[in-house]
Amino acid sequence: MGTMSKNRFSSGDGPSQRQLRVGELIRRTLSDVLNRADIHDPELNRMSITVGEVRCSPDLKVATVYVMPLMGSVKVEEAIAALARNKHELRRHVSAQLTLKYAPDLRFRPDGTFDQLDETRRLFADEKVRRDLDQPEADDEDDA
Repeated sequence: MGTMSKNRFSSGDGPSQRQLRVGELIRRTLSDVLNRADIHDPELNRMSITVGEVRCSPDLKVATVYVMPLMGSVKVEEAIAALARNKHELRRHVSAQLTLKYAPDLRFRPDGTFDQLDETRRLFADEKVRRDLDQPEADDEDDA
């Protein structure tokens, strides 16, 4: 059973190990650059932006970067606009770290996982949901 769930991710549907590896490298690089305020844009450097995840297209030509400003320091739209304005400089930093032929095109999107985490916590706090979770599963749908 343990191997079944593992295979689901390495099948053709999910991202390849290479996509995941490149995405994580881009995520770390962008996080470092933003933390060190290496970009020549005072407005961007004033923002505290978390890079939650980077997903690469199968050909590694496009990297979608999921970001969220820390503690509502600025609106997420403003953070994304500032990142997009500095895309070329950010891309240069990324390409310096990557051994790929082409630096991927960077696309910035709001990271919705933060909202989802809050929603999940709220659901778990809900008494009825907790009771349902304590019930043993009647029919296991994993086999479908």
